[in-house]
Amino acid sequence: MTAQPSDPASSVQVFNEPGRNKTLNDPALFINREVSWIRFNYRVLEEAEDPSHLLLERVKFLAISGSNLDEFFMTRASALKEQIERGNFEPTPGSHMTPQQQIKVTRSEILPLLRRQKECWEEGLAPLLAREGIRILKPRDLTEHQNRTLREYFRKEILPVMKKPDAEYVPGYISNLHVNLLVVANDPRMSEDSTKLLVEVPTDTFDRFIRIPSIEDHQSEDNFILLEDLVASNLDLLFPSARILNHYKFRVTRNAEIAVIADEKTDFLTTMELNVKQRRYGKPARLEFESLMPHHLLEHLARSISSISLPIPEDFQYEIDGPFGLVDFWQFLKLKRPDLKDTPFQGYIAPELGPGKRVYGAIAAKDYVLYHPYDSFDMVVNMLADAAIDPNVTEIYITLYRIEPDSPVISHLMKAASSGKTVTALIELKAKFDEVNNIKWAKMMTHAGVKVVYNFPKVKVHAKLALIIRREDGKTIQYSHLGTGNYNSVTTRIYGDIGYLTANPQICTEVLGLFHELTTDPRKAVPYKHLLVAPTSLKSEILNRIEREITTHQKMKDGYLAFKMNGLVDKNIIQALYRASQAGVRIDLNVRGLCCLRPGIQGISKNIRVVSIVGRFLEHARIYYFRNGGEDELLLGSSDMMPRNLERRVEVLFPVPDPTIKSAILRILDIHLRDNVKARRLLPNGSYEKVKPEPGEEIVDSQLWMINNRGVWHESLPNSEHS
Repeated sequence: MTAQPSDPASSVQVFNEPGRNKTLNDPALFINREVSWIRFNYRVLEEAEDPSHLLLERVKFLAISGSNLDEFFMTRASALKEQIERGNFEPTPGSHMTPQQQIKVTRSEILPLLRRQKECWEEGLAPLLAREGIRILKPRDLTEHQNRTLREYFRKEILPVMKKPDAEYVPGYISNLHVNLLVVANDPRMSEDSTKLLVEVPTDTFDRFIRIPSIEDHQSEDNFILLEDLVASNLDLLFPSARILNHYKFRVTRNAEIAVIADEKTDFLTTMELNVKQRRYGKPARLEFESLMPHHLLEHLARSISSISLPIPEDFQYEIDGPFGLVDFWQFLKLKRPDLKDTPFQGYIAPELGPGKRVYGAIAAKDYVLYHPYDSFDMVVNMLADAAIDPNVTEIYITLYRIEPDSPVISHLMKAASSGKTVTALIELKAKFDEVNNIKWAKMMTHAGVKVVYNFPKVKVHAKLALIIRREDGKTIQYSHLGTGNYNSVTTRIYGDIGYLTANPQICTEVLGLFHELTTDPRKAVPYKHLLVAPTSLKSEILNRIEREITTHQKMKDGYLAFKMNGLVDKNIIQALYRASQAGVRIDLNVRGLCCLRPGIQGISKNIRVVSIVGRFLEHARIYYFRNGGEDELLLGSSDMMPRNLERRVEVLFPVPDPTIKSAILRILDIHLRDNVKARRLLPNGSYEKVKPEPGEEIVDSQLWMINNRGVWHESLPNSEHS
């Protein structure tokens, strides 16, 4: 396995006990956030390189690594570029590097990543796919009959929808993340000797990979041609009066951050619709260009696509000597080749929560933990389906962040509203890259009679909550579902998320209180005794619990913290964990993505271990465990330990009062912390190494264990070693 680049800020000193609180502000103690993002993408790419995965699953990971890099430039790199253009030369808070330095550092990380992506495809996956009869061919590889058939297809289907520039292109014409052709041609209609024309490949309308007509002797083969290659081989049909001299591929990535400017006179939904339309033509944040492109054409292109007087800087230009737009390789997962994909499995359904069962009676009797995808999300959908038609249900509340295009959850909500129930849905219109979909659903739900709340221009509602209110024997009973993941039946099959079903009156009453708060003023502080709610109290409550662990450890000498999350970036939380480590508290962190904490530093973080798991499913659950001297506490919920979650979003962490379920969740956490197949250990210098089993140690692939043992957490389990 190729080693990851070393962290440019990895030289950390040994800190001694005296004066330790002053040293915890040293920038060298924190891994740069942007570097950590790129490092996560290395771990994703390693899965594409891993021969233990089935072939199309490896292609999937390659596509994810491409998608992640696209998102990095649309968000993080764009923000740094904006700071540079504003003349900001100050180090980023929590970092010792200026925006310019961060761009240089991330570029030094990205360039070898691009080389590895190319090698992974050209030397690894493409030859293996060819052995399986799946090929991406060039026009020169095709028979005369195949080229003729494809040309006719281009003439009839593709050509009519293509944009045809009549002269030199303008910057606004180049769409975000589209593969384009820069065409150099002689045209008698133009005064110049040659002209440069832009051809936008219509990937919005057609698949990126076009199936090639089969040769009679190879009917079973899946042969494709890239859409841009098909377009390039038929440019004479697009420009019949010109003589094509050459063409070069390029791709522009634009700033996808939406700056929402709303006033009291404008509906927030209308404002969002207008802002989303501008994303396609945001400021350029990256120019990818074909390695064969002459330098003078590259300079011309860099000037032309820039929205300011200066050309797009060289640090944002990337030469691509391989396939463009790796995200489009997702298309191969549609192939009907089950032999090349992971074997699907049926998620567990608790018998008392299955279709036709008295769900409310079961939840009233005891709490349930659901761990998706190992547990079926159908149990949640069935509960909402029952609520929609149950005459005793009077009200339904729910938060919606990312919703699939064909959502059974929303279908049941609209059915409930049409039957006269009061249904309130808090839908987040600013869920990045899902704005268009959420706007559509907001309109449909409003039309169906759902009370849709979305006007939160300053904070995002990221909490995952649902509440059903029911009349039973003259009393009002509340049932809650609280979770770590979205109400999305698609992502619950590929994300590892935890949901919790309870009729606990203390928790349900506070959930209802939060819904009432969010339908009036999200900034209004409300005291919660059981829920930890951001942006008001969640961060301070976590910090208080870490300090409590330090204090308890000084008396009991058994301090232990175990956190599972997506990201650990917040400086104050990291410093609190450093203080706990210095005090002797043992800390296990399972952080899938961004982690700015440096473990294993003598005098600072020697007692902290950090592992990351990248596997078949996206690790998305958040679990926070505090031993607390034997009075252990377990929190679940939607929040990572990142400034955006703690300060700029409505997030909820909630306790697990049921001791049996607490034990079950701790067992889930323990299995992940013992993973020695897919886990990578974070080193003090910011790089990751694979965790390997010690001699005689049990081999643990945590996700495979969950598949093979799905449902065991619904049984009565003995206490975990963490209890």
